[in-house]
Amino acid sequence: MKNLKELITTYKDYPRKGIEFKDVLGIIQEPKIFKELTLEMASSEIIRNSEAIISIDARGFIFGSAISLHALKPMIVARKPGKLPGELYERNYSLEYGKNSLSVQKKALQRYNNYAIIDDLLATGGTVNCVSEMLEDISGLLVVVELSKLKGRSKFDFPVESILSF
Repeated sequence: MKNLKELITTYKDYPRKGIEFKDVLGIIQEPKIFKELTLEMASSEIIRNSEAIISIDARGFIFGSAISLHALKPMIVARKPGKLPGELYERNYSLEYGKNSLSVQKKALQRYNNYAIIDDLLATGGTVNCVSEMLEDISGLLVVVELSKLKGRSKFDFPVESILSF
C-alpha cells in the first residue's frame, strides 16, 4: 500500500522523554488509503477465524469499526477506566510510559467464543496482553504499526499481523 508509511508521523519525546510516538491519524485523513487499508485488514485470516472483534481504546476503535463493518463482524470495545457501564472485566497494565487499566463488558463477551484483537500499534505488548487476559480464545492480533525492536509479539501465543513495521 503506497504512501501509508508517509502518513504516519513520529513525535520524539512524546508523551515523555525517550518515547518515539507513532501517530497513525494521518491515515484516516486519506479516505481512499484508509478504505484500502481496512479492507485488507478485514480480509485477514485472523478476522475470518474470529466470531467478534475487540478494539482497544481509542485509536483501535477507528480501525476496528471500519474492519468490523467490512467483515460483518460484531465489535466489542476495551475501554479505559470509568467509560463503560454494567458488570465489567477489568485488568491493569503497564505501558512503556506509565500504567493504566482496561475494561470490557461481561455481557458482550458472553455472546462470543473467539476474538480478534484490533489496535493501531503494537509496542511492548502490555495493552494487548491486558485485553488477552480477559479472553479465553483469541484468533489473533491485527495492528496497523508494529514497533518490532520492542518485541511485543514475543509475549503472545496467538498469531500477530502488522501492516507496517518500524
